[in-house]
Amino acid sequence: MEKVSRTIQRTKPEKVHVIGCGAIAREILAICQANQLDHVDLACLPAIWHNTPDRITPGVREAIAKARQEGFKRIFVAYADCGTGGHLDRLCEEEGVERIPGPHCYSFFAGNDDFASRWDDDLTAFFLTDFLARQFEAFVVEPLGLKRHPELRDMYFGHYRKLVYLSQQEDETLQAKAKEAADYLGLEYEYRFTGYGDLTTSLLSA
Repeated sequence: MEKVSRTIQRTKPEKVHVIGCGAIAREILAICQANQLDHVDLACLPAIWHNTPDRITPGVREAIAKARQEGFKRIFVAYADCGTGGHLDRLCEEEGVERIPGPHCYSFFAGNDDFASRWDDDLTAFFLTDFLARQFEAFVVEPLGLKRHPELRDMYFGHYRKLVYLSQQEDETLQAKAKEAADYLGLEYEYRFTGYGDLTTSLLSA
């Protein structure tokens, strides 16, 4: 697991209520365990909203209101923009809370600076994380109807050149699943181990 020196961690003792995407729940818990972040209280919203970003901002708004009713004073939003088109940022500003910097989880896992520096080469890349490698069928194949209508594959993915697996943990089983996903989509396969990237520093400073 990725461990960071306690010297850069926040020293305030009060609980921090983290409102997170269910698609990164495993990673948040791993970071908290590795860094003894006992002050973090985690509540996750449905991972499937990864595919329906219009639901994220209203869901976060409701979760913030609930957290405040429960007495939490410190709240952190464990989402990037995630396709909300700036609406999540406006909500965070209104509510006086912070979120994970970056446009989406692929970016903050890779490290926002590194992801941006590779963008020209990755313009035609389809990305997977550990979560999406595990849930490829449920989050990609089924929602797009690719089993019922395999002819749609090239309509959806014809403009992609490669599948890039951004790996949080080095797991041979997940690597095999990601390679199978690339083959299924007819894309070149590229593996990059990222660890937890900017998610770690965001949680440590929350």
